[in-house]
Amino acid sequence: MSGGLSHVEPSGRVRMVDVGSKPLSRRRAVATAVVRMSAETAARLRELPKGDAITTAELAGVMAAKRTGELIPLCHPLTVTLADVRAEIADDGVRIEATVETVAQTGVEMEALTAAAVAALTVYDMAKAVDTGLVIESVRLVEKTKEPLT
Repeated sequence: MSGGLSHVEPSGRVRMVDVGSKPLSRRRAVATAVVRMSAETAARLRELPKGDAITTAELAGVMAAKRTGELIPLCHPLTVTLADVRAEIADDGVRIEATVETVAQTGVEMEALTAAAVAALTVYDMAKAVDTGLVIESVRLVEKTKEPLT
């Protein structure tokens, strides 16, 4: 590693990390994101028929989790065993939580972060016509676990 960066060799060349010798383990990661908006926009989203904007955002997040290895150049393609994205409308925006699990030799942090970010972008896309002050913020990893297989 170069300066602690896992994808950078001492020479500065980037590379995919070799996880081939690591044992399989059950991995889980949870990430969150927030889309800030006016109270009026949040109310309009809340009044939509169930399943419209929020369900679309949740599905977009699930789809993104499954394709993270294609989107992030040095990310390992993983078999995602669970991708659960929940979006809730609050008074000042939409809060998103993405949980991703796998059994693999590497973690699913990037999948969880990608799911939360893409769900937030989907909310943004659906609400941008009525609110020019939308802000996506606080995309972050909130939990990461690894359990050995028994």
